[in-house]
Amino acid sequence: MTARLPFRRLAPLTLLALTALLAACGAFDTDVDRDSRLAGQLPPLSDGAIPSDFSAFVQSLWPAAAQRGISRATFDAAFAGVGPDADVLTKATAQPEFSRPIWDYLDDMTADSRIATGRAMEVRNAGLLGDIERRYGVSRHVVVAIWGMESSYGTILNDPTKVKNVIRALTTLAWKGGARSGYARQQLMTALRILQHGDIDRRHMVGSWAGAMGQTQFIPTTYVGFAVDYDGDGHRNIWTSVPDALASTANYLRKSGWQAGQTWGYEVSLPPGFDRSLSGATAPVAAWAARGVRRAGGGDFPRPGDQASLWLPAGSSGPAFLTLRNFDVIKRYNNANAYALAAGLLADRLAGGGALVGDWPRGYTPLDEAGRMELQQRLAALGYPISKIDGKIGAETRDAIRAFEQRNGLEDNGQASLELLNLLRRSG
Repeated sequence: MTARLPFRRLAPLTLLALTALLAACGAFDTDVDRDSRLAGQLPPLSDGAIPSDFSAFVQSLWPAAAQRGISRATFDAAFAGVGPDADVLTKATAQPEFSRPIWDYLDDMTADSRIATGRAMEVRNAGLLGDIERRYGVSRHVVVAIWGMESSYGTILNDPTKVKNVIRALTTLAWKGGARSGYARQQLMTALRILQHGDIDRRHMVGSWAGAMGQTQFIPTTYVGFAVDYDGDGHRNIWTSVPDALASTANYLRKSGWQAGQTWGYEVSLPPGFDRSLSGATAPVAAWAARGVRRAGGGDFPRPGDQASLWLPAGSSGPAFLTLRNFDVIKRYNNANAYALAAGLLADRLAGGGALVGDWPRGYTPLDEAGRMELQQRLAALGYPISKIDGKIGAETRDAIRAFEQRNGLEDNGQASLELLNLLRRSG
């Protein structure tokens, strides 16, 4: 195995590479040809006639591509039949209808099903994860947690309704993405480099609407800098090679400053009268302990000299945390405290840890994943538009809850609560 091999031109993805993913994810059987299996599962390159101004924009990219060493053959092949994606522009410009509370996000990211699947993936890939852990010094539980959060352990890539063709998405953003256009141009040029070097063909270069690619959701520049060929087949394949995808995640974290053998942080309890204005301050763990800060689940802090920051994500009435260096390293994946906390908590659950000790200031009785799914089912049965029963409380479910509340003269808060579910049960 090698941590980094030079780019080289290769044939399109092989059946062996695909079957490795499908076996790992348990998504399909493996006794058919890859192209026939995936022929109807890849996201489209266009939605019909391609506007002339879009085509003109694509051709205007050629001088910049040529300056970066992209061949005309690669350029023409990459954009053949590619048209704008209106859904990408909607996602790039739409403003969120509400500010999602952190506890709703954590409910989704640490749902029972995600934990159970993650533990199964750890068992299935135990040898691989052990090798990666030894080589990069990054906990297998963190690697798997990020895998689960980024692509539901790779399964999202098998759903063309949840992924985009990366060349199409980035070209659309570069064309009319507003503030994102400059970013998209940079990533698009790097994506063309990846195609030219043969690590993936353009039809199988799938990812998010913003151009994050594969099972690990690397943007093209991150891929070039940190993806690794861990299975030793000569190319870095974060789409269908589980070894490459997971090792790339570990390599990215290691090179971002991951502290081997250390955790991301701790849930803590604060003593009565604690000065909560210290939230955001950084001090050695021993200094926090001297102020009466204790681990919420009991036990000692293993390294009193570690620098730790106090974080109170819900203010004075919610759980409290001491975050360490590795918390900031996780944020290299997604620069949001909520993301890093979700990854850390999911990793802890995969390792056998328990749920949070502290309660969030929800103002209602929360539902578990099964309860959230029942709530969605009952709202859908009453005719409210809910397209997927998945236990995830997003904008669509909140809109349905609010519509039900308004119709029944209830306070309009959009919360997926036990109180609401009991009302729905009584209403039949």
